[in-house]
Amino acid sequence: MKPQIIPSIIAKNQAELNKRLSKVINLSSIIQLDIMDGKFVKNKSLWFDFKLPHKPRKTYEAHLMVKEPLIWVNDKKNIKQVNTVIFHIESIGYPDEIISLIKSKHKKVGIALNPSTPVNKVKPYLSKISQITTLAVNPGKYGSRFLPSVLNKVKQLRKLKPNLNIEVDGGLGDKHLKEAKKAGANMFISGGYLQNTKNSREAYGKLKRLIV
Repeated sequence: MKPQIIPSIIAKNQAELNKRLSKVINLSSIIQLDIMDGKFVKNKSLWFDFKLPHKPRKTYEAHLMVKEPLIWVNDKKNIKQVNTVIFHIESIGYPDEIISLIKSKHKKVGIALNPSTPVNKVKPYLSKISQITTLAVNPGKYGSRFLPSVLNKVKQLRKLKPNLNIEVDGGLGDKHLKEAKKAGANMFISGGYLQNTKNSREAYGKLKRLIV
């Protein structure tokens, strides 16, 4: 599993989405879209019918920070534009239902864990999904502080499922990126770090060199 830096996007409208995508679209083969309904987390992001540029070998993953992920998955317009759907284990009572639904739409499935959620909560589903996202920050905005407790979760998950794609999302500066890789993560989400800089390509290259 090749380590990857994955840019994430938070946007309130199509204009903001276009602007933020333009900074990172050519940096990575994968872009993460942070979908927020203003209920599961305080902020709203991409809570509208959006349009994504489709390029060869470009994939999108939707990180659903929403109270009712089944409703989003059943929305034909947005889900058809993405390749992977990541739902929060905390947002649904019967994970098997949404896992089956996502797969029926020919999408890959991921599960996300909030910082306070233990690994045991997702253990029964690890054989049914393509990846897991461990949040290293409290979700909902760019620039939150890294929570070191995520590193132990990554170690546990890597031990349980050696070939699983494991993402760490949030607060990944130079030091924490190295720690997350050492713990066993192979996918690293970067949002504000890439958006809040004048030279996104240079910033991306710096992060990429740390995981080679």
